[in-house]
Amino acid sequence: MNTALLIIDVQHALCRGEEAAFDVDRVVERINTVSAAARAAGAPVVLIQHEEDEGPFRFGSEGWQLFGDLATQPGDLALRKRATDSFHETGLQALLQQRGITRLVVCGLQSDFCVDSTIRRALALGYEVTLVADGHSTLDNAALSAAQISAHHTATLANITSFGRRVTPVAAADVRFGA
Repeated sequence: MNTALLIIDVQHALCRGEEAAFDVDRVVERINTVSAAARAAGAPVVLIQHEEDEGPFRFGSEGWQLFGDLATQPGDLALRKRATDSFHETGLQALLQQRGITRLVVCGLQSDFCVDSTIRRALALGYEVTLVADGHSTLDNAALSAAQISAHHTATLANITSFGRRVTPVAAADVRFGA
């Protein structure tokens, strides 16, 4: 298996309360569909959690915990990060290299921060990337709705050509894992 699934920051602080991502319950359902397919195919599932020294993402706090509706399994791999880029000062690159991973399927929160930064770094590192087009979300900002932001990032990431590799947006129901 040369493909791994990265599930980014599907944590309580981004799934409930004032900072809940747009349409998060349906997004998590789609992520669960993709993760079930990954596990069935024998693909590694990497659960990435953001943390900070203070606030809702403080390590071990309720907000830091994975969202309760996110389907996880004991064999899933856990990764903690402190930056928007899941590769930055983490063991993600080594973990993927040890397993011979060349393709990533990416989903999670937030479209305009950690999903975007991680995908751009993955492209720079030479990974083929599939973005679960309906499996990422964010919050409204002062200029755009969350739905617009997510759609914008899906389109923008798919049009980056400077790294050679491209991002392929695919609906959750159509994501396939293969050798």
